[in-house]
Amino acid sequence: MKNIAVLGSTGSIGTQTLEVVRRNPELFHISVLAANSRDELFEAQIREFQPELAVLADDAAYNRLKSRYSGKTKLAGGRQAFIDAAAFDGVDTVVTSMMGFAGLEPTMKALDAKKNIALANKETLVVAGEIVTRRAKEQGVKILPVDSEHCAFFQCLQGEKMESIEKLLLTCSGGPFRGRKREDLLEATKAQVLAHPTWNMGQKITVDSASLVNKGLEVIEAKWLYGVSYDQIQVVVHPQSIVHSMVQFRDGAVIAQLGSTDMKLPIQYALTYPDRVQSSFDRLDFWQMKDLTFSKPDTETFKGLKFAYEAGAMGGSMPCVFNAANEIAVGAFLRDEIKFLSIYDIIEETMLKRECIVEPTLEELFEEDRWAREFATEVLRKL
Repeated sequence: MKNIAVLGSTGSIGTQTLEVVRRNPELFHISVLAANSRDELFEAQIREFQPELAVLADDAAYNRLKSRYSGKTKLAGGRQAFIDAAAFDGVDTVVTSMMGFAGLEPTMKALDAKKNIALANKETLVVAGEIVTRRAKEQGVKILPVDSEHCAFFQCLQGEKMESIEKLLLTCSGGPFRGRKREDLLEATKAQVLAHPTWNMGQKITVDSASLVNKGLEVIEAKWLYGVSYDQIQVVVHPQSIVHSMVQFRDGAVIAQLGSTDMKLPIQYALTYPDRVQSSFDRLDFWQMKDLTFSKPDTETFKGLKFAYEAGAMGGSMPCVFNAANEIAVGAFLRDEIKFLSIYDIIEETMLKRECIVEPTLEELFEEDRWAREFATEVLRKL
């Protein structure tokens, strides 16, 4: 029986994590639930899973919940309580399924408390990959990837030596605008952007998938998870989303992991590793599969991927600046304040404005995030 903390329990990955737990009650116990502000769904999760601790980061949501709830679970509220929940006694694995830069502090708190991390918050490694991976090594804990692509790499590399990697082939659906050119996207609507062809995800990550920023974040994440250079990470557009990613080895062999478009599979693998347990997830039917196609991404139209490679190559604090500018831009797009292509303008102008800190401390990364958000906000106001 593993004791699990789910940070971001009301989001897409959080709710799917709870579905995995629901299907395997003999394997997992939810010790901690933590979320931001969706107090009604959160209350239902508390009543079903009866964790020892439940935390809402938003004070108003916490007060609403506290006024209604009278069960045995201990309630806490506020941002610091959310961070502290990551170090709760008795927890074996912390699922970090919250969104954005906000995931860094609780992840570091969990690592300091020697908790294994089931990592769904890719931004943690994007903004502070060197610091996070070093801390995990020092603490002797595992970072188990939940992203389908990185879980695919992880599975393909079981039993292999890391130095045998020649290339990581990172697959990409291409999003809703695959094959389109910049002029086709000038008036792209929010509904069109959010209409992902193969995956059902939260709004922010769906926008990132349309811009290919999400794939860029995964490139940087792969660099830190697997210790490869950026030259060894090749993005391959694969619209069927059946091959979740591949590893090419130095002898020329390629190993791929295939599966249905269901995040519960990588979630379950991260929670049960090194074991595989029976599941009722959809199986691939190779008799019905018509084709698998692969192509090169268009980084001139979808600049998010190009900007990520540039930020990653610069290293240091630049991926943090890249991520912060994107978070501000995507938020503005979802509020109908800017057009889709303006996301790229905000990212580019913010990156060009800031000098890179080569070896930033954690404190400096928090300052870079703050600066980039303020600057990006000023840029979008001028658009």
